[in-house]
Amino acid sequence: MSSDDSVSHLHTDDWESEMEQLLAETEYDTELGLEMAKDAQRLVAGELSEAEFYERYHGAVIEEFGVDDRPVVEAFADSEDGAGLLESLAELEEGGDLPRREAMKKLGAGAAVLGLGAWATKENTDVATAAAGEEDDDEDGMQYGMVIDLEKCDGCLACVTACSQENNTSAGANWMYVFTYEDDDQDGENFLVRTCQHCSNAPCEKVCPTTARHKRTEDGLVLTDYDVCIGCRYCQVACPYGVNYFQWGEPDVPGSELDPDHVFDGRGRRVDSRPPKGVMGKCTMCPSRQDGIHGEDKVGTTACEEACAMDAIHFGDMNDPESDPNQYLEQVRSEKPNDHEHFPNRSSDTVSTFRLLEELGTDPNVVFVGNEPGPNARQVEGPVSYEDIGEVDRRKEVLDDGTFGGGVAP
Repeated sequence: MSSDDSVSHLHTDDWESEMEQLLAETEYDTELGLEMAKDAQRLVAGELSEAEFYERYHGAVIEEFGVDDRPVVEAFADSEDGAGLLESLAELEEGGDLPRREAMKKLGAGAAVLGLGAWATKENTDVATAAAGEEDDDEDGMQYGMVIDLEKCDGCLACVTACSQENNTSAGANWMYVFTYEDDDQDGENFLVRTCQHCSNAPCEKVCPTTARHKRTEDGLVLTDYDVCIGCRYCQVACPYGVNYFQWGEPDVPGSELDPDHVFDGRGRRVDSRPPKGVMGKCTMCPSRQDGIHGEDKVGTTACEEACAMDAIHFGDMNDPESDPNQYLEQVRSEKPNDHEHFPNRSSDTVSTFRLLEELGTDPNVVFVGNEPGPNARQVEGPVSYEDIGEVDRRKEVLDDGTFGGGVAP
């Protein structure tokens, strides 16, 4: 990769040192996790193809974890070279010219990614190609996300409290976090509400060897299957937003006290509420609500949105122009066209909204209304402390400049 790569600025010596320390706390390969994280970010930035990424790490993932459940075949079927390789392998096998192992050896390293399974048949080649096409067709389907109006936020931390109570998270695992900061270009104290961005092109999903971290096809939510997660923390290193939490010890709330209707989603997968010991957790945007498990009146709502008395959080389908978040955006953009004096960190050709680190290619599904923190932003004490609401604030300990593209330094 060239030194001009768009994500290279994230991979500082400090970042590498911090990530290496984080991964060293697990039983899994630290160097593999770090390199996969870097390349996953390059992948979503368009600097590396899906086929290249999966081929590059397939052997190492198999060696380290004994399995590679990532969509290796689909990635190859979706690429020009991969589709041709599959067809060639199928022809060699069906023609009986060479045993499968010899055919794969003849076709090179790329064929090894396909393993020795039953994929090298014309039928399964067609299935893989069709699956890749279906995935493309789903791009315009439902995509849950949020619009958060930072100009309305008053730093009360009600959203943080509601999320913690709804999900029974342990102390310090704040899936919602409100940064209070000062900026030389902005007056007074300002707020940035940080939650998982539920990216359409999520690097955390790319590195997960077991597919525990996955994106739901029905609504685009990026979730963790607690029954499949092995706690390698590769997703935590790959995420540029710093939103993942590892459940070290036994959770504050034991499993016996969890509401079963708030643990499983409509697919019967354990992806909601807090994670068990040794498993990754993060904001889920309340999938059991979205699946109607708590009643139809809860569909299209989240705990943080309900708790916000300032009406700063708007949740819904980002692909539906009639949804609450999009209607709110339309209102804001008509009432508040870009005003460089009011929004000093906005460029002259943009309106008063932004997405965090969207230049990385993650395609985040949280849109912010208001001014973006500038490179000289400094985190300060908020009007309400986390201790005041019975929470633990660990963000100051782990916050780094790269989290917000140079802004909000600790």
